[in-house]
Amino acid sequence: MTLEIIIFILSILFGAFLYWTESRSNRVYRFFNGMMYAKKLQMSEHNPKGFVYKQHFLLRLIYVSVLFLFGILILRFLVPIDLATISIFASCIVGTILGTYLAGFIITSEEVLDTKAESFEDAVEKTIEKGKTYLDDLTAPTPKVVEEAQEEIEETPEQKKSARERLKDKGYLK
Repeated sequence: MTLEIIIFILSILFGAFLYWTESRSNRVYRFFNGMMYAKKLQMSEHNPKGFVYKQHFLLRLIYVSVLFLFGILILRFLVPIDLATISIFASCIVGTILGTYLAGFIITSEEVLDTKAESFEDAVEKTIEKGKTYLDDLTAPTPKVVEEAQEEIEETPEQKKSARERLKDKGYLK
């Protein structure tokens, strides 16, 4: 069980590495594309698609499975010990797929942060300035306007009367 967990974590890292290298250059995919298709059907020069980069889930799963099948076949011939079990094979595939999606999320969020960095900086600066003015308002003594308004408000004799007396004056009580 421990070996499977270690292999699962390593396959996540392998998937992230695979996705990252294909996002930089897809020469291997272009090589196979040029070998398999006629000149008219080959992908364009500016198409960034690779085996796992910008690929749908099903094709990504197929490519990763085939990659690990070839790896297991080579491992069977080189090492006489039976290391490749179905559970390790499955955890390698699932971990690699998970790693590619994790790397895709990280790369796209990095691109979004790079494009929106200036607006984030402006928003943070505005928030800090608003916070400073709010703190200044809280720590400042009572404003002069409030003091002047309190001086202007004078208690009238009618406000000093109780509620019962005001109701008697209006004729609602006897």
